[in-house]
Amino acid sequence: MRTSPATPAKLYQPGILEAPPAVARFVLFNLRDKSVDEAAIKEALTRLAPCVNGSDVVVGIGPSLVKALGAEIPGLHEFPDLSGHGVKVPSTPGTLWCWLRGSDLGDLLHVTRKVQKALAPAFSVRHVVDAFRHRWDESHGRDLTGFEDGTENPEGDKAEEAAFAHGLGEGLDGSSYVAVQQWVHDLDAFEALEDEARDHHIGRRLKDNEELEDAPATAHVKRTAQESFDPEAFVLRRSMPWMMSMQAGLMFVAFGKSLYAFEAQMKRMAGQDDGITDAMFKISKPVSGAYFWCPPMRDGQIDLRAVGLGTT
Repeated sequence: MRTSPATPAKLYQPGILEAPPAVARFVLFNLRDKSVDEAAIKEALTRLAPCVNGSDVVVGIGPSLVKALGAEIPGLHEFPDLSGHGVKVPSTPGTLWCWLRGSDLGDLLHVTRKVQKALAPAFSVRHVVDAFRHRWDESHGRDLTGFEDGTENPEGDKAEEAAFAHGLGEGLDGSSYVAVQQWVHDLDAFEALEDEARDHHIGRRLKDNEELEDAPATAHVKRTAQESFDPEAFVLRRSMPWMMSMQAGLMFVAFGKSLYAFEAQMKRMAGQDDGITDAMFKISKPVSGAYFWCPPMRDGQIDLRAVGLGTT
């Protein structure tokens, strides 16, 4: 793969650009309590750094943690609550987010424990979601509804342009902003739909993934057409299905050079632009929503200079 001139080789966490793994764990950490001071946070992150290669372990830092470190990341803010127009889009801010990637869930359990021990006692685990690829082919997987996920993802240099910050300076270039939502599917409601209604909810035909020109304005594809925004709103999706007992859905994960593109799409989905809500809300609902900043890499290690660590 060619490297974008704006994003030099190995400056970003490589797992962001790589295809989703066979299995993954999304692990959310909080500070243990309000008594944890800046020194303890820095010690924990210093212990964490050797565990993060940016490929098997991708890390994102929440706005509240950046603030606790006395730092500021341009454009980083908490996920907005976009509820209204008959739908709920909750904001559930997170402190530290890890995307653990691999091919065996047992191995990922051991990685989780390693990360957990590195961060203790300053941080504690708040939430864990196990995810997986579903019906994967050479380049795309499927959502549990059967529809292809990430059809409109940019590729190659365009993917790097969309996903990674550039022109912001050392310690920031190569970083990425990520939006993370857990969506819970109502598969009974989806299966109760006729074939045409299913296709019109998404805006594509399930059988061949072709986009439908006559899809209604509520169709997901029409609500989120990246080139229809001004400026255009391209993100790099790395979403993965999840299940726990009989509950299931999609861990929606979208990386961007800023938070603009995701937020523009989500606002339109939620009817904030024109009062029209995405048909997706009839068969699925988000139960969480958080933003994180994914630091760049430097000499094969995570670069935390922007938050006051590793400056020597």
